[in-house]
Amino acid sequence: MRRAFAVVLACVAGAAFVAAEATGFASSKPLSGRLAQALAVPHVSAARSAAFALDLSTGAAVFSRNSSLSLVPASNEKLAVTYAALDLLGADYRIETDVLGQGELVGTTWRGSLVLEGHGDPTLSSTDLGWLARQVRGAGIQRVEGSVLGDESFFDSRRTGAGWKSSFYINESAPLSALTVDRTWFHTHHSGTPAAAAAALFKDALHKQGILVSGRATRGVARVEAEPLAHVLSPPLGQIVQFMDRESDNFTAELLLKQLGAADGTVGTSAGGAAIVRSTLAEAGIPLGGVRIVDGSGLSPLDRLTARAIVGMLRAAREDPEIKPAFVAALAVAGRSGTMKDRLRRAPARGVVLAKTGTTSVASALSGYVRQRYVFSVLQNGRPVSYWWARKAQDRFATVLAAQ
Repeated sequence: MRRAFAVVLACVAGAAFVAAEATGFASSKPLSGRLAQALAVPHVSAARSAAFALDLSTGAAVFSRNSSLSLVPASNEKLAVTYAALDLLGADYRIETDVLGQGELVGTTWRGSLVLEGHGDPTLSSTDLGWLARQVRGAGIQRVEGSVLGDESFFDSRRTGAGWKSSFYINESAPLSALTVDRTWFHTHHSGTPAAAAAALFKDALHKQGILVSGRATRGVARVEAEPLAHVLSPPLGQIVQFMDRESDNFTAELLLKQLGAADGTVGTSAGGAAIVRSTLAEAGIPLGGVRIVDGSGLSPLDRLTARAIVGMLRAAREDPEIKPAFVAALAVAGRSGTMKDRLRRAPARGVVLAKTGTTSVASALSGYVRQRYVFSVLQNGRPVSYWWARKAQDRFATVLAAQ
């Protein structure tokens, strides 16, 4: 009986929300009142939710509820990585993958090993390996009397993020490594030893170029005196973060976090990258009370952000001419692209809300810009959080702002 009664109440509430939408969320109310009404949904705890919105033209808050509450951000975590990466590395930054020779060239024979050395390029593909193999051939090498080594020592060897559920491995992110090819896809499966798999694929690429390799393909580390023979560059960072944020790609976010950790010349780790992200946000004047950066993707339930901190990032990015173009372009567009393609498909929100989504079993989030006027963040937590009602509230909130 109680269950049936709850279902009836939810249906009545849903009908009321539809009616409210049809009348423009009671447009005679002040903006703050309409935004509060937009968030009023069942099955989402108001005490475990936060929302914050600013008018960019005046800098004034138009809505604030629990804006400093420390909450699990889901994939809104990627906004922090995006901001720090663009600030520290720049939108034009490219990640290099090298082929190094350990030995010497005698005639057309390389006597020694070839090393495929990775630096964390999440886009490295079999096509890139073909280009590297052609460069090796162009260097006059037709035979290798030695092994092909895959060097992933630029990052640590942890394949997942701290606090991840075991099911997140492979299902939500490919194994993490500084040397991955085709996102660790090797023949018919994801390889748990990405560097060794990359070496095997490179050996195949060399064979296709007519280069005979007598040794095996395995994991290894380049010696200091190794000689550079070939290299390939990733797309610019601006393109990488656009894919990462629009599609909410966890693998890319985790590799970029480790990339930040390696920026000072040490081995790239998630913890090191997290420290860099935090210090970058602090330098930008973003409030860090209640903020905890653990991974790059937001898969970890240990992550914490606040709606105020997220709005601070979005505002700081928009006000920095070096960061703004790539940062804004990385966001999904309502009704048109990425994770927002099937959301907010009607006016007034379609095409004018640019946002980052976030969804796990315990968190739902939407943060971004509305036209050139508003910046906002909505974070909702629960165990579990109601997926449908949380998104309903977020979309209604953004629609109210878009209708202004």
